[in-house]
Amino acid sequence: MADIAPLRGVLYDPSKVDLAKVIAPPYDVIDAAERARLAELDPHNCVRLILPEAEAGAAAAAPAGDEAGDGAAGGGGPDYAAAARTLQAWLADGTLQRDPYRSVYRYHQIFRHADLGPREITRVGFIAAVRLHDFAERVVLPHEQTMAAPKADRLELMQATAAHLSPIFTLYRDAGNEIDRVFKKTERDAPVIDARTADGTIHRVWRTRDAEVIGKLRHLMAPKKLYIADGHHRYETMLAYRDQLAAAGALAQYASAQYGLMFMAPMDQHGMVVLPTHRVVHGLQGFTADDFLTRAREQFIVEKVAGAGGDPAAVRAALAETPQHQPAVLVAFPGEGHGWRLTLAPQVNVNELALGRAVNKLDVTVLHTLILERLLGLTPAQQQAGEHVRYVKDTATALAQTATPGCQAVFLMNPVPVDKIKAIADAGEVMPQKTTYFYPKLASGLVVHLVERDVDLI
Repeated sequence: MADIAPLRGVLYDPSKVDLAKVIAPPYDVIDAAERARLAELDPHNCVRLILPEAEAGAAAAAPAGDEAGDGAAGGGGPDYAAAARTLQAWLADGTLQRDPYRSVYRYHQIFRHADLGPREITRVGFIAAVRLHDFAERVVLPHEQTMAAPKADRLELMQATAAHLSPIFTLYRDAGNEIDRVFKKTERDAPVIDARTADGTIHRVWRTRDAEVIGKLRHLMAPKKLYIADGHHRYETMLAYRDQLAAAGALAQYASAQYGLMFMAPMDQHGMVVLPTHRVVHGLQGFTADDFLTRAREQFIVEKVAGAGGDPAAVRAALAETPQHQPAVLVAFPGEGHGWRLTLAPQVNVNELALGRAVNKLDVTVLHTLILERLLGLTPAQQQAGEHVRYVKDTATALAQTATPGCQAVFLMNPVPVDKIKAIADAGEVMPQKTTYFYPKLASGLVVHLVERDVDLI
């Protein structure tokens, strides 16, 4: 099933750079201001690889719609050749160094989040190469829809650099915690990366080339399926690039180009945090809150919730009280201190949505189909393109949107539990775009995988 392999990863040389100043979030959550900030931190920040500039001083453009997609940088258009030149220059001057031995990389993220309270949380996993499988093979499984524009953008970057610059975030089931125990010896050593990013997350990476450790990992992972948590567009891009290389000449069974760079994490761990992505609706002709609520009462139980128009804790409490078997969302309107909880009425048959039994009763499915599409008239194409809809991760930030010009309503949701994500993927179904937000994002710039058609990994 999951065929993992060690790789000669490309890592920053910590003697040449401050690691905290050169790693970055994934490209699709970086807006123009954040790109400029990252680029100013250090001329070697990896944002110059994942979001290459069109010209000096111009921010790169990345199509919206990837795993988060609402904050991609804007500018005169990306210069993929510049990313390739930069990568080669940093390899030549030693800023980036390729490991002399094939290795696997243990990765810890230590973090906090306002929606989770004051406690510190650690998410653990490891980075390795994984044989690429088409989705039909049911080894690597998706759970979200993808769109053409971000895949075309990432493919051009991959073609230019011949590299996987950021790992795909995947999950596996390991109730017995066997795989984490394999890394106990590795974690006794000093990490090769220990850096804190601007969001406060600590990123620690250990390198192991121990043949016994790698052999155990390969054996334990072999029967497992991998579930994509974050990186659907980039994974499909890896498949497309592999197929392009294969079309130009048959690839050897264990060629580097047959493998993708992945972070793999046990889905059962305490540190597997999924946050909701809220929806901000704006610019709809003729929209009024009173009319919307009147129409919503035909299909939903509508309840006024004190304080939920501005207090994130009140929103979370109201959503937590909804019956587990009934989809519900909370809507906040500008100028109101309260919110409105919309719980799907029992007489509404969600199976008529015909989207799949596993996804029909999800909060996000009901929001996109019954509310955004049927009540507000936003077609699926408009939703995917972000017309009249913005996607916001943090609850407090989403509520603050009610005070911004043009905002008409903010729809807030519970997160989708990991077990439901697994069930949807197992059923071969997919959720609407921007449904899941695994927090924190993986850092880009930790490990790079050079894609080579004539070099075997095993």
